[in-house]
Amino acid sequence: MKRIFLSVALTLAVFSASADEGMWLPSQIEAQVRDMRRKGFKLRAADLYSTEKPSLNDAIVLFGGGCTGAIVSAEGLLFTNHHCGYGQIQKHSSVEHDYLTDGFWAMNRGEELPNPGLTVSIMRRMENVTEAVAAGRGDEILRVAEEGGRYRAEIKPLYYGNEQWMWVYEVFTDVRLVAAPPSSIGKFGGDTDNWVWPRHTGDFSVFRIYAAADGSNTPAAYSPDNVAYRPDRFFTVSTDGVKEGDFTFVYGFPGTTREYVTSDEVRYIVERSNPAKIALRTLRLDIIAEASAADPATRIALAARQASIANSWKKWQGESWGLRRRATAERKRAEEADFARWAATRPEYAHLLDSLAAGYARWADVVYLNELYNETFRVMEFDGSPLNNRLNAALLDGFARWAPEGVLLDIFSHTIDSLGGYSTAAGHLAALENLREEVWRVLNVPRVTSFAAIPDIVEHYTPYMRALREFDTARRFYPDANLTLRIAYGSVAGYRYEDAVWHEPVTTLDGVMAKDNPEIYDYDIPPRLREIYAAGDYGRWAVTIDGRRTVPVCFIASNHTSGGNSGSPILNARGELLGLNFDRTWLGTMSDLEFDPSICRNISVDVRYVLFTIDKVGAAGWLLDELRFSE
Repeated sequence: MKRIFLSVALTLAVFSASADEGMWLPSQIEAQVRDMRRKGFKLRAADLYSTEKPSLNDAIVLFGGGCTGAIVSAEGLLFTNHHCGYGQIQKHSSVEHDYLTDGFWAMNRGEELPNPGLTVSIMRRMENVTEAVAAGRGDEILRVAEEGGRYRAEIKPLYYGNEQWMWVYEVFTDVRLVAAPPSSIGKFGGDTDNWVWPRHTGDFSVFRIYAAADGSNTPAAYSPDNVAYRPDRFFTVSTDGVKEGDFTFVYGFPGTTREYVTSDEVRYIVERSNPAKIALRTLRLDIIAEASAADPATRIALAARQASIANSWKKWQGESWGLRRRATAERKRAEEADFARWAATRPEYAHLLDSLAAGYARWADVVYLNELYNETFRVMEFDGSPLNNRLNAALLDGFARWAPEGVLLDIFSHTIDSLGGYSTAAGHLAALENLREEVWRVLNVPRVTSFAAIPDIVEHYTPYMRALREFDTARRFYPDANLTLRIAYGSVAGYRYEDAVWHEPVTTLDGVMAKDNPEIYDYDIPPRLREIYAAGDYGRWAVTIDGRRTVPVCFIASNHTSGGNSGSPILNARGELLGLNFDRTWLGTMSDLEFDPSICRNISVDVRYVLFTIDKVGAAGWLLDELRFSE
């Protein structure tokens, strides 16, 4: 049986490699280069990451606390997503200067806007410090690495704690806004198109990193005397474009994946967690949609709340669809049965699956009640408005429907009855607000919203992960994402969306114009873009696709990405910039738990659309003079 399974495992490992799964540490990439070259890669591992010479990792930044950015000039110019820079754009906006609506285009260095509190971090080196941490020297090596505050260093566990790695960053605190398109380009399609392909969103913004005024090229607090940062490496921009089958790779900071959890967690997500959360958010979204349709002012006021609610709501639906389609829980159960037979003769591992199953059984209700409470009582608002009373009433009913049997306490049922009219009377609101605290008190469960936060589950994953790597020696295990720098590679690829429906991998300006509708907020493009389209004034950004003269907008590829990869550069075989990653297709959002090569696609804005928008819409062509283009 072991020989048969290992043969199957080898086949799966080879298929996995061909399917482009994985988020590889830059220091691991040497082992992947042979496979990458078979698929078209033209560089060496040392070109991607090196501690001895400038390499592409020196052109990647962790933007703020959860996005990625790409340095694109010798003067510290930085590209990231519009939605990553949205907070900064919003802070600079006012009635007089509505940069969200109109866009922002600095016309010289003096017009670039500082952003207090915004940082960009460049990863300078990474090191396996497992032995040092085991010996109790973690604090010491961090202190040495930080060089008296010159750098920021952190140690994070990989492979569920089987390895400890240190990352050392140079952190810049003077980061200025240079350019941003109108939201009607940067957020074109809004929530309607979120997680969707085809996509036509110019999701980019432009910043610049500044360094100390003394010419040391080191980080410094904001000063008008600071000078543009001179990076060790920056990206060359490719204007060759993409086509089906082209090799690509994404270099960035993916946030969180859980590829190695057992079937127990997958079943919990598909059968219990996601259905409840989707249903509860549907209740809220339906009420908000009705109110928004009745009054434009209400629609504007509720836009941010609606988008926030809908983002995960839509993702969870795609995730559940993908996990069911892939039969992930059933496949994991079969693999676990083979593992259990192997582990049965190894006392140190024989109990692991039983221990994990017991942990999930013990904690499932606790995690679920936390999620249920967070999706109902925690989001209630008590301002007395008719809309919020309607939402609160729906959430009370939703809690009652989705709560486990026996959780509907007498106090809860009594309060629901007493609030039958859900009026705005102060007494009713006070009773409802008190109920929120009372329900949580009587539930008497820990604040735990994830199995990853439960020690007596996580502690078993450490030996389980170690056992899996011993069990399946034919497989290369990449570590789960944890907002550290990773490389994922794949190819430009369309996919079969449903029966008889094939999605091409590239969209164009023609698709933008087909969606353009001044009557629908999410599809009301700037008048300037309509003028450009009507005149065919595309300049050097024009391409011919299927006999049509147009401008490329977005493309999809089979790179394995996650949250945090927003703003990540997507690169060609020579390491040249093709675009900026900003989303995934919703049917492939299961990739945080399992990567399905047939359906998982990352979505990127084509760098040529970025440049077209800067040049033609923003009239900020001076920025393009800084860039280096491929020959």
